[in-house]
Amino acid sequence: MLDHALLGDHDPLHQPTIGDWVTAQRRDDRLCVVAIEPRTSALVRRAAGKTHRPQLLAANVDSAFVFSPLPTPPNVRRLARLVSLAIAGGVAPVVVLSRCDTVDLATRDHALGSIAAFLPDIPLVATSAQTSDGVHALTPWCWPGATIVLLGPSGAGKSTLLNRLAGCDVMETGALRDDGAGRHTTTHRALFTLASGLTVIDTPGLREVGVWATPEATDALFADIAELAARCRFRDCGHRSEPGCAVRDAVARGEVDAERYAQWEELRREAAHALRSDAERRKRDRVGSLAIKRLPPKGY
Repeated sequence: MLDHALLGDHDPLHQPTIGDWVTAQRRDDRLCVVAIEPRTSALVRRAAGKTHRPQLLAANVDSAFVFSPLPTPPNVRRLARLVSLAIAGGVAPVVVLSRCDTVDLATRDHALGSIAAFLPDIPLVATSAQTSDGVHALTPWCWPGATIVLLGPSGAGKSTLLNRLAGCDVMETGALRDDGAGRHTTTHRALFTLASGLTVIDTPGLREVGVWATPEATDALFADIAELAARCRFRDCGHRSEPGCAVRDAVARGEVDAERYAQWEELRREAAHALRSDAERRKRDRVGSLAIKRLPPKGY
């Protein structure tokens, strides 16, 4: 159970989430969470639907394994969204091309090339948890005491990889469909501490990947485009029709991929909107709290 102070705090970012360290007190026969310890990182997305509020996915995570399952061709723009959430939250992203045993080498290499071209600065590992191929390449992020979170669509092989890392079946896995894709198995976020000392957070598939980040996080992901933007003639260049736009000129010359540029712009717009929405939400919450405090006592 939660303390009244936490229950009365309507800021989603002030609520406990998976991966949090908390202080608890025993009250009667139950433990009551009275405080959340300072977080080293926080994975946050915009809540699903039309609302403009943040949703905590996990806290105190060191690395995020972002899955792109074969035989489905990589959705590089969705991968970029998930990677941007990790960067914004202070989490190291790693893209995992999973289920490589379902395709031939040429298809696998083409998928690797597509991801590497779109996200050139992000570590990329090809794996098959069914055969253990490539799983050892994830070792640098799986040291004892580390916490990793598994992100990706349903049936991406997240639970299968967790079982491989654990050395035994700790999560149920689904059989492959007729088209070779995986079936949905995980329905909730779950935390496992393995015998190796590694902590793994498994998550269900995210239907929406709404950005709740900062423009700086997007610039870190697309550092080459951000560097070009700094060379534009005007500091507030919108990269549309302004003269002297270094970004647009680079796209026209073919030096920057047009789809990467479009994704950079899209993520920056969403990040800016999230910042405005968050500022307005906090203002409303402050005004609401003051109004409640000013209410006359009962029986007045």
